[in-house]
Amino acid sequence: MLLLLRRVQWKRERMRPCLILGYTWRDRAKKKLTFIAEAKKYSDVPQLASAIDQLSQHMEKENSDNFPLVIVPYMGEVGAEFCESNDVSWMDLSGNAHIDAGSIYIHVEGKPNRFKNPGRPSNVFAPKSSRVSRYLLVNSDEFSRQKTIAEETDLSRSYVSQIVGRLEEEDLILKKDSRIAVKDPEVMLEAWREKYDFGSHEVIKGTVPSKSGQETLRKVSTAFEKTSITYAATGLGAAWLYTEYANFRLCSFYLKKEPSPELLERISFTQTSEGHNLWLIVPKDKGVMYGNEEIKGISSVHPIQLYLDLMRGHPERAEDAAMSVKEELLNWEEM
Repeated sequence: MLLLLRRVQWKRERMRPCLILGYTWRDRAKKKLTFIAEAKKYSDVPQLASAIDQLSQHMEKENSDNFPLVIVPYMGEVGAEFCESNDVSWMDLSGNAHIDAGSIYIHVEGKPNRFKNPGRPSNVFAPKSSRVSRYLLVNSDEFSRQKTIAEETDLSRSYVSQIVGRLEEEDLILKKDSRIAVKDPEVMLEAWREKYDFGSHEVIKGTVPSKSGQETLRKVSTAFEKTSITYAATGLGAAWLYTEYANFRLCSFYLKKEPSPELLERISFTQTSEGHNLWLIVPKDKGVMYGNEEIKGISSVHPIQLYLDLMRGHPERAEDAAMSVKEELLNWEEM
């Protein structure tokens, strides 16, 4: 087996050099495969989207039958899914790979990250910071002034300016005069999913008397309405409200503030460590409530928040429900 590498220097386009990997193995036909590879320092979704875009431009320019390949120090779960959803093979320097090219299929996983960086990296999708991305995604079809974003998200203009600068560094937004908009909603959403931590919220788990998930959903939301509690359904219950995706048992609700003993007594709530059918969630940041919609008479989080919660924090068939929500409600390609 022979691995050949050579650098290609672009002459007219201002792009970093790619690697051309010639992979040759000897058999009766002496077959040969060539990979066009782009190396990135990080494996977050914005970096991978940039790499895939550069590879696509090269492949289109050369009009070749070569195979695209992304190389990073360590590939995370979300990054791997993103590459595979774009039909791009990848490998990392920690020993993991997913290469599907012609007659070659290589899949290696489970190798630990050999390139962990000390310290906590800056997260533009932290609970408070993510209000800006949330606004841009909810209003993805328009350019907005930073002043408007600050007013809508209840953030200071200086804070919004700081977050916008970081989003621009990650190539997640477009600028037009003094207005900004999300560059690629799909990329921003997946970048957010990679960083989203459902565990940052306070989750009170327990049970209420009920024969079904739908009964729990109606019963509990009605109690919130009667007591003027600000709430929003999420999880499998909200997925059913939006798409009628499958039956469910567990209901989840965001509450603006921690529930009082009187409220818990009103809904006959018993806190338990297992077997729960109701989660009451006090959010880390109030931004989760932005863009709430009333569906079938019940206040529900925006599909963007619902997708994040289903993908990163709920059991049962949550990931399948998340994909259903994304396909039906967040398919920006059809907008």
